[in-house]
Amino acid sequence: MHTPNDCHSREPAYSAGDGNRRRLTATLVLMSVYMVAEVVGGLLSNSLALLADAGHMLTDVAALSLSVFAIWMARRPPTPTRTYGYYRVEILAALANGAALVAIAIYIFIEAFQRLRNPPEIMGAMMMAVATGGLIVNLAGLWILNAGKAESLNVRGAWLHVMMDTMGSVGAMTSGALILAFGWRWADPAASVLIAVMVVYSSWSLLKESVAVLMEGTPGHIDVDELRDSIASLDDVVEVHDLHVWTITSGLDSLSGHVVARTGSNEQKLLASIRSTLKEGFGIDHITVQIEKTGYEDSRRCD
Repeated sequence: MHTPNDCHSREPAYSAGDGNRRRLTATLVLMSVYMVAEVVGGLLSNSLALLADAGHMLTDVAALSLSVFAIWMARRPPTPTRTYGYYRVEILAALANGAALVAIAIYIFIEAFQRLRNPPEIMGAMMMAVATGGLIVNLAGLWILNAGKAESLNVRGAWLHVMMDTMGSVGAMTSGALILAFGWRWADPAASVLIAVMVVYSSWSLLKESVAVLMEGTPGHIDVDELRDSIASLDDVVEVHDLHVWTITSGLDSLSGHVVARTGSNEQKLLASIRSTLKEGFGIDHITVQIEKTGYEDSRRCD
């Protein structure tokens, strides 16, 4: 009976990155400062679109604060009760941000439909001025966060919050112009409805990806059949089974599996080939592979 050998790749030196933390912190400061101006402007102008934008900016501040906290937590070392560390805190933050966006959209829908029935008087000029300032701040925030959104669901969630705020500012500016030019008071709640629809649409992918990670689904960019075939095509590999691929956090995928090798094969050489194939072909370097020799399963069942 052959004794199986395990190959554990070295623990990855994964880090959420100081770059993302600096980006999030800088954007948080910008949003916090201008949020007060939008609240005051929305109240003075009696604009729902502007208040909706200000309310969303408030959630931006909360979302960015949560994202910064999540990065800090993710950098904490593993413990005996948290052997993977706290990487998943970032995914929980992304999920919370997505859920908050949907909740905001529902509130905006309710308020907007009430105002559509009886549009109030709105100070279009003040509404446009404050919204323009908000647009500038939001564009700066998008520029700061753009470099990190592709590598982290946490940062992408924060980026989506700022993007929705940007759309809110554009909507408020547009409705303000329509009110000034034509007196169309309904333009304000109508713009709010449009913003809410875009919020829900943009939040869906974030929620879906966050839930997929928490449910340990296969990463979307990895084809498991292709991965299995790549390992099976290596010299001395007879069979690949019990293969599992999942994401620990953004940018950190993990794999475990059993590989049946021909009798007499060089196990260390085979393990090196498997590691190289997974790293170069699929970007996975956190792996646990158990090597079994031909006949191992049969002999184990006979015991």
